[in-house]
Amino acid sequence: MALQSEQQQTQSESVARVDEIVLPCQRVGDDDSQTSGFSILDLPEDIWRHIHSLMPMDVAASAACLSRAFLTSWRCYPKFDLNPDTLCRGTDQTNLRCGVDSILRNHSGIGLKILDINLWHEKSCIPYIDSWLQLAVTPGIEEITLTLCEEYNFPCSVLSDGARNSVRSLDLTNSPSSNSLAMEHLCLQDCEEIIILKIPSVLQQFSYLEVYGCWNVQAVENKAPNLTRFLLSGKDEKLSLGEASQMMKAFTFDRTDAVYYGRAELPSMMPNLESLVLSSFSEVHTAPMLPTKFLNLKHLAIQICGRTYSSPSYDYFSLVSFLDACPSMETWYLNVYQDRSEYESVFGASLHFRQLPEHLKLKSVEIVGFKSAKILVELTCCIVKSATSLERLTVNTFDGLRSCSGGNNSDCRDVMCRPIRKAVLKEASRVMVAIRRYIEDIVPATAKLTVLEPCPCPRCRSTHKDDGSVDEMSASCS
Repeated sequence: MALQSEQQQTQSESVARVDEIVLPCQRVGDDDSQTSGFSILDLPEDIWRHIHSLMPMDVAASAACLSRAFLTSWRCYPKFDLNPDTLCRGTDQTNLRCGVDSILRNHSGIGLKILDINLWHEKSCIPYIDSWLQLAVTPGIEEITLTLCEEYNFPCSVLSDGARNSVRSLDLTNSPSSNSLAMEHLCLQDCEEIIILKIPSVLQQFSYLEVYGCWNVQAVENKAPNLTRFLLSGKDEKLSLGEASQMMKAFTFDRTDAVYYGRAELPSMMPNLESLVLSSFSEVHTAPMLPTKFLNLKHLAIQICGRTYSSPSYDYFSLVSFLDACPSMETWYLNVYQDRSEYESVFGASLHFRQLPEHLKLKSVEIVGFKSAKILVELTCCIVKSATSLERLTVNTFDGLRSCSGGNNSDCRDVMCRPIRKAVLKEASRVMVAIRRYIEDIVPATAKLTVLEPCPCPRCRSTHKDDGSVDEMSASCS
């Protein structure tokens, strides 16, 4: 968030400096405006274009209406963000189609690098997409993002010999076709017609593939030699990644039994992974202990969280198999948050901590959704004891999301606090006791232990009763 704020501030400052240059011209007139004896219009054309390119699209369009110099550079403006918010702000959205037509027809097509068309709620515009792409997709374009509300066949014909050699990123929602030799990044989302996704070997620069919610995909076959990053979210796809699997550096897998699959299949399929994210709302099988290893894996994230599970008594301790399989792992993020509490409590239970070889490189561990369950306490103790180089251990008793800063009303008066049931608050108190009793003393003196509880804001803590009804106090901090 801090980085985003700095970027927004930098952009605002850039626009402010541009305004300081433009406004004198607007007051005096383009033909004879001078400032301190120097005519602003004497600036080279490439500088005008650069200044213009720093402005947001709506500001750039306004500047083109006020200055002939900017009108000329508008014809080469490099980035179009075509969506109702930027095109119809404060006006009737029925003029959206006319606005897009006007923008594209007044642009030369030269210099356009990024095209983002987002018409998720605008079905009436679908028939005009083909003509808009014909105008905008020209040689030199590098990124195309198309987000539509219904299925649309992306016309490969718009990727002419020139354009197909320059497009590096293609992000399509409900648009299943693509054809670009220069492609580096492809994102497919909700493309229901795709059954088999094949990446040909001619895509020599292709390195990053994302596939979201393409529920009918049965297989992904890759022959592109340099695919190193892959995100796959779907059902039970069969993966055939060819030789590229040996080069895979980062893989995100979101599906049923993703954790089991990640331990049982991926080490032999992707032996050189450095970053792995496994996400599942339903794990039927526990992670097995196997001799196969991720020798180069440094960053591991496992998410087994949600409201429903196929197996209500999932053995979280089986996750230590990843600790054994990843001798180079440095960071481990584990999210096990769920509403159900069917596990045996650590209090009054006899603990049997299994030992693992010392894991010398593990430096940072974060566990979200931690509860006072015996199995989670045993898992955490095992991790801490094996991580002799541990620097940070973060235990979050909630789901990792907070809606306000907590503390006092002034900190959160303008936001809506998330409802927190009393049972959750009681469990958080039990977790604190469990941490002090079983975990705190075994954390190395060189490591920092951080325990995060649910939002401490008094209003958050008095929103929901255990039966789900709402207390008299509002959930709002306003």
